[in-house]
Amino acid sequence: MTVTQGATDPGVDREIYDLLAVVWRGRWLVLSLGAAFALSGALYAALATPWYRAEVLMAQARDRPSDGLMSQFGGLAGLAGINLGSNDNAEPLALLNSLGFAREFIEEEKLETVLLARKWNAAEKRWKGPEKDWPDVRDAVEFFDEEVRRVVQDKKTGLVTLAIEWKDPAVAADWANKMASRLNDRMRERAIVESTENIRYLKTEMSQANLISLQQSIGKILELEMQKLMLARNNQQYSFRIIDPAHAPKKKVKPLVVPFTAIGGVLGLLLGVVLLIGRVVLQRVRSVS
Repeated sequence: MTVTQGATDPGVDREIYDLLAVVWRGRWLVLSLGAAFALSGALYAALATPWYRAEVLMAQARDRPSDGLMSQFGGLAGLAGINLGSNDNAEPLALLNSLGFAREFIEEEKLETVLLARKWNAAEKRWKGPEKDWPDVRDAVEFFDEEVRRVVQDKKTGLVTLAIEWKDPAVAADWANKMASRLNDRMRERAIVESTENIRYLKTEMSQANLISLQQSIGKILELEMQKLMLARNNQQYSFRIIDPAHAPKKKVKPLVVPFTAIGGVLGLLLGVVLLIGRVVLQRVRSVS
């Protein structure tokens, strides 16, 4: 017998109808499991340790002395291996996101046992379990990078948000503000070291230059480097200006009751359907054997 294309197999239709009938007859089991799982999800979200998010809003610092002379002396400075700098915030943003910066922050603040508290025996002042399984700073950095720190840049405005999520709202705000401050400190230190070395190099080259025009060009770059040095030394917010510092939040960000209730309810409904269909399949297998 030839089955025309698009025709429906009556056996398949009957099978689907039988399964739907089974689910309908067992609807109270399905609904009961859905309600139970939804309630479990709601209770977990309500009773679990809350996490809070503290945010620092930052804007790129604009007062750079290099902008006006960048096009005029950028080529000469490049030949000398000197970076005049720009308003690009790629470097400080990359530093803020880096694992190395997170590691330094964790080590300076002594946060290993705080971040990995579940593995720390506070009474005995030692890690739990055998020594070969003890975590180290790399585990703390991984946890911090995946669960605690968030960095978001608005592509339109250029504003950068540093978010810290933690179980204590005051601690989350403190960490966020400290990380923003350390970022500016690190960039200031780099700029001071770089400009100091460049000034020393330029003074040497200027004293050895024979052409007046070359001396004048080097002098302009030297003046620029001295301005950069002064700016770095006197500006605490060197790379990013703090628009809105972090404050201890009042509302938790996770776990939230509504999402956990919905997820629990859906899982319960699916489990009920699977149990009903599985029971039918098992009965058929037994009858055949």
